[in-house]
Amino acid sequence: MSGKLFIVPTPIGNLKDMTLRAIETLRSVDLILAEDTRNSSKLLKHFDIQKPLQSYHAFNEHKITGKIINKLLSGETIALITDAGTPAISDPGFYLVREAVKNNIPVETLPGPVAFVPALVNSALPSERFVFEGFLPVKKGRKTRLQELANEKRTMVFYESPHRILKTLKQFIEFFGPDRKASLSREISKIHEETIRGTLREIYELLESKPIKGEMVLVVEGEKKIIVNEK
Repeated sequence: MSGKLFIVPTPIGNLKDMTLRAIETLRSVDLILAEDTRNSSKLLKHFDIQKPLQSYHAFNEHKITGKIINKLLSGETIALITDAGTPAISDPGFYLVREAVKNNIPVETLPGPVAFVPALVNSALPSERFVFEGFLPVKKGRKTRLQELANEKRTMVFYESPHRILKTLKQFIEFFGPDRKASLSREISKIHEETIRGTLREIYELLESKPIKGEMVLVVEGEKKIIVNEK
C-alpha cells in the first residue's frame, strides 16, 4: 500500500496564520520536503515539529522526484512545504503532485495562506472573475504575454519583486494604458503591510519618488467594455 503526499501551506508572514491542521499534519508525517531547509527549520522549531527535513526546490525537483515517488510507493507519508504560502502557486510543487497522481498515490492539499487572495480582495477591484498570472517571464515571452493581456476583461493578478516593480509598472502603462486602475500590496500579514491604490501612472510615480521593499502583489483592472448606444 502506498503512502500519502500532503501539500501543506505555511504562513506568508505572520506565524499566527499557521493552522492547527497544518501543525498536526507536519507532526504526523515521516518526511518533510522544504524549499529552503534553513527557513523551514525556524518555522518547524517554532511549532516544536521534529521530523526529518529534505531540500526540494526548483533546481532539484526533476532530479529527485523519482526517489520521492519511490518513498511514497513504499508506504511513507510525506509533506511538501515552501518558504511561504501554498506549494505549486508560483512555487515548487506541481511536478511532484503530477507524478504522484500518475502513480495513483493519494494527494491531500490543505487550505491555507496564499498571497494573492488578500491582495485581490483588498484591491477593491472586481473579484468575482479574475486571472492569476503570477510572475511574468523575465525576458523571453514577456512582451508577447503583455500583448495577450492587453484586452483581458477580468481583473489580473501578478507577483513581482521590488527590484523589477518599476520596470513592470512602466510596461503596464505602455500596454494597458496609464489610467488603468490598480492596487499594489506588499508585506502581506507582516508588520509593514501596505496597500497602495490608484491608477498605474499614480502608483508608478509614487514608487519612483519613494522606493519600497518587500515581495509584492500587483492587481490590475481588466479592460473595460466600450458600450455603444445604437439608435
